[in-house]
Formats: sequence, C-alpha cells, structure tokens
Amino acid sequence: MLEAVMVKRLRDFTLDFALTVQPGEIMVLMGGNGSGKSTTLNIISGLIEADTATITLNNQCLCRTKDDVDVPVEDRRIGYVLQNSAVFPCMTVRDNVAFGLRARHIGRSVIAERVALWMDRMHIGDLADVKAGNLSGGQKQRVALARALVIEPGLLMMDEPFTALDVESTQAVKDLTRRFVKKIQIPCIVVTHRVTDSTDIGDRACVLCQGRKEWEGIPSEMPEICSVCHCK
Repeated sequence: MLEAVMVKRLRDFTLDFALTVQPGEIMVLMGGNGSGKSTTLNIISGLIEADTATITLNNQCLCRTKDDVDVPVEDRRIGYVLQNSAVFPCMTVRDNVAFGLRARHIGRSVIAERVALWMDRMHIGDLADVKAGNLSGGQKQRVALARALVIEPGLLMMDEPFTALDVESTQAVKDLTRRFVKKIQIPCIVVTHRVTDSTDIGDRACVLCQGRKEWEGIPSEMPEICSVCHCK
C-alpha cells in the first residue's frame, strides 16, 4: 500500500496533497495542465524534494522530512513509465528491459530469465534484438512497461502513458497494465487528462486543481467539469 502526504511550494500555488493507493488498485490522477500531477509523482519517486512529506510504501518509509528520512531514488523500488516512453533508441529491446536490473547489479542468469519473462508477457519477445529507436509508439510503451515491471517494483507510476499512442495501441497498453497490476498486486498511479482513460483503467480517480484535491471517487461518477480550474 502507498500512503503519501506532501507539501511543496511551487511558483503559482502550493501543492498540498495526500493520497492512499491499495495493493492491486489503479488510482487515476487527473487535472488541468500545471495542476501538480507530475510533481506529485516526482515527489513520490524522489526526483523532487518536498518542503514537507511523509511517504510510506508497503510499510517502508521512503520519506519523512521531519526526521530527515529520504531513501535514494534507486532504492525506492518504483517503476516509472513516462509519456515519451524514455527508451534508449540505440539499445536493443532486450537491453532496454534489462537496464534497471543491471543498474542493481543483479546476476546475469537472473537478468536473462526475468527479461525473457517480461518480454514474453508484453508480447515483445520477437523484438528482443531490434533497436528501440525503430519501434512504433505502442511497442515502445510496451518496452517501457516491461522495464518498469521487471525490477519487481512495489509501486507502478505512469505519467500520461497513452497520449502519443493510436487507439489500438492505447487499449493494448491499458489492458496489459490492468492485468499485471492485478496479477502482482501492486499499487498503481496513472496520470492522464482524459476522462475516457480514467473509466477504462481506473479503480478510483482523483482530480487535482492548483495543488489540492478537488474530487475523489469512482471514475464513472466523476463530475463533467471541475469547479475550480475548469479542467475537462
């Protein structure tokens, strides 16, 4: 389970936000541009330092500013998938998926086994020796998802992962994400600006406006328009 409480003074407002995500649950985080969605993910991952925060993942304290607890990014066991996939274009699919494991100095035989498993699960095994720069957008997102999950994370976070994909690829990535979040029972946060994404993939949704929670509930019951920042 993820439990996070954070405060971060930004240029135009102060992010003051708390959320809880259960194992196997997909929380969709929505809001207008600049509402604090990506900042929230970056604070949880450790890429941005909050003014004050307490973040606990699966009973491990990742951050507690009042006690100077701040687990390094590489030790937080968080899988992070970005909008542009962030694959290494000159590396093969196999090497892209293996990247996080090699950074953790895991043995070669274990890496080979886990990489093969996740490439197969993401239906990219036949692309193992293809340079990632030659893949389609949907294939790149599958590579990014495999790379995020192969490290056996305690949390999966995805920041606008469907924006650059066509309809068919979008549905495939949504289906794969739901399947494996449920299968391995990890909490998951998906940032998106599209209501259809929240109803397709989310168990719960939360709308952020100017750094504060405007609404939270079942995605199908989300208000059509936000009363504060008018995000759709």
